[in-house]
Amino acid sequence: MPLFAFNRKLASFLLLFLGAQAAIAQTPPPATDEPELVEFDTAKTRSIAIPALVAPSPVDTPAGNSGALGRQIAEVISSNLRASGVFETQGPNGLRMIGLPEVTAPQFGYWKARPVEQLVQGFVRVGGDGNLTVGCYLYDVGFGSETTRLGFNVPPREWRRAAHKCADAIYARLTGELPFFDSRIAYIAESGPKNKRIKRLAIMDSDGANHRFITNGQSTALTPRFSPNYKSILYLSYVDGNPRIYVYDIDAGRQRLITQSNSPTFAPRWSPDGQTILYSMAVSGNTDVYKISASGNGTPVKLTSSPGIDVGGSFSPDGRQIVFESDRSGSQQIYVMNADGSNQRRISFGGGRYATPEWSPRADLIAFTRIAGDFRVGTMRPDGSGERLLTNSWQDEAPTWAPNGRVIQFFRTAKGSGKTSIWQVDLTGSNERRLPTPIDGSDPAWGPVLP
Repeated sequence: MPLFAFNRKLASFLLLFLGAQAAIAQTPPPATDEPELVEFDTAKTRSIAIPALVAPSPVDTPAGNSGALGRQIAEVISSNLRASGVFETQGPNGLRMIGLPEVTAPQFGYWKARPVEQLVQGFVRVGGDGNLTVGCYLYDVGFGSETTRLGFNVPPREWRRAAHKCADAIYARLTGELPFFDSRIAYIAESGPKNKRIKRLAIMDSDGANHRFITNGQSTALTPRFSPNYKSILYLSYVDGNPRIYVYDIDAGRQRLITQSNSPTFAPRWSPDGQTILYSMAVSGNTDVYKISASGNGTPVKLTSSPGIDVGGSFSPDGRQIVFESDRSGSQQIYVMNADGSNQRRISFGGGRYATPEWSPRADLIAFTRIAGDFRVGTMRPDGSGERLLTNSWQDEAPTWAPNGRVIQFFRTAKGSGKTSIWQVDLTGSNERRLPTPIDGSDPAWGPVLP
């Protein structure tokens, strides 16, 4: 194939790809015997009231007065649970203030009359060391009983993490699902005209708060991914037109080079154990999937060799398999192979083309972008069965999984303007919503739940 024709085909094929954390210490209040969990249908919304957390003897902190923080924490808990699509929340606005004795002795008759099914109450206390102790209690209003109680000790600046942890505990207790609110998202922040976009690496909390830019935009950043231990971000950068794969250390604020090449390179991905990096590179008219040590040492190992364009997707959670995309059959489709490159087999057979596959952290599904006129995000089982499309817009692409495997995030491009935004949708295809970002956003990558 002539080089010009190959580069034009590769550019078309790669359209989808070019488009200091503090630990939180859990300190449970004294526990009592907990009642059996009442099973809920997660397809139904459940009503839950969340009054402002009580702040006995309010004290000023670097993050604000503890009284104000009690209301803010309740607001974050309420927002998290409401955004999940599983709960209808009341409060803290519109609910009466409660006193400290009521935190552990709710007035169930009052809450039954509202009416609500669940109740969250708690407190914020400032310790002698200046840290916050945040208590979080969940009650079943109908049974008039306590279901869960948790406590968190955090620096004042980390009050939002305590709120996320409380929301996670409530969500997990009432749905039986794993938590996901106390996590972060890396993405590409975009600005500038449609034909000359500035693309910077940025991170934020799962609800869009605590946003910050990592790179300054002098070089293009693409396709970020959090490391399994959450300490670093893997991403692709074009410096002077040459692609380089970097790992950015979040705590240290430094990055290190993994590999660089004069050949087109794209889609770097971590292995589940964080020891290996998967990526793709075009050499001599053929694009293949490679892997290399995450230390940056050693020689890259080529995993595919079929004529055409093979682009690495992601490892399975157990690290034994890799899902990737290839046009070896004549059109862009999804394939699965063993981690050593053996047993390569096609799994997508629906109409259109398939791209950007990513394995669910539960291992039960693979998310993808299907291109058949419009770009739509969907899921299928690892054997290709059970295909289901979750979105229906003009251009939705590049899915990434929430750490609990129940929610999928992606980015949407507006027709005509080329403006991009980050969205998420429930695994059922419902509760689609846009995440707030200060500027346009693309290529989201959802990290694991913080420790």
